[in-house]
Amino acid sequence: MTASHTTRHLYVAAMLLMLAATSSGCRWNSMGQNSMGVRLYEQGRYNEALQQFQSAQAADPSDPDSYYNLASTYHKLGIGQKDAKMIEQSEALYNQCLDLQPNHVDCHRGLAVLLVESGRKDSALKLLNNWSTTNPGLSDAKVELARLNQELGQTQLAERYLDEALAMNPQDPRAWNARGQLREASGDLGQALQNYQQSLALNSLQGDLYQRIASLNVKIAQNTAAGITQNTGAWTAQNPQPGTASPPRY
Repeated sequence: MTASHTTRHLYVAAMLLMLAATSSGCRWNSMGQNSMGVRLYEQGRYNEALQQFQSAQAADPSDPDSYYNLASTYHKLGIGQKDAKMIEQSEALYNQCLDLQPNHVDCHRGLAVLLVESGRKDSALKLLNNWSTTNPGLSDAKVELARLNQELGQTQLAERYLDEALAMNPQDPRAWNARGQLREASGDLGQALQNYQQSLALNSLQGDLYQRIASLNVKIAQNTAAGITQNTGAWTAQNPQPGTASPPRY
């Protein structure tokens, strides 16, 4: 290999390293700005959060989370202020997020809620049904269909979707969490507690779920003291005990 070839290869390698470092730096900047934006959002400082999310988007235009964070903030402001332009902007950003990451769970959830809140329930259901149809083995899509149907008062349909989600992936903590919410809403506190505990066993990084379990334990204790019998919710073929296989079907 000649000196000129060696120099040229080193130059190309150096350029590739520089590009990788630049890309990595952009991603780190974007992550930091998104994290700061989330903290501001949680404090109710929405305009400041928007500035951070916009900076994150500019630092890394390929990061779907930046689009989701912007969409979520405009969603919050648009619905709260009944601002049609903000709602429209939120919807566009949700769709940009999904263009970059078609299976972005939070983005599907956010867009579906936005559609319902802006009077387009059928469009919300169509969005999630299309997602589920396109990804027939994805339990996340079934969980979101269940959550939306529960919120729309279709509890039996929500149960069916959760059955399908857990049949696809019995280790899905979001599905167990959603099932717990269904059980709690129906007054079956004992079963809800078991479902929440199963979700937490699969994913311990659910801070709000610890609080929900603590609150549920208090309710159960109060009911017990008052002599109210708890329905513990026996395990069934549709609601198998965690860690055991469903019975075969003939």
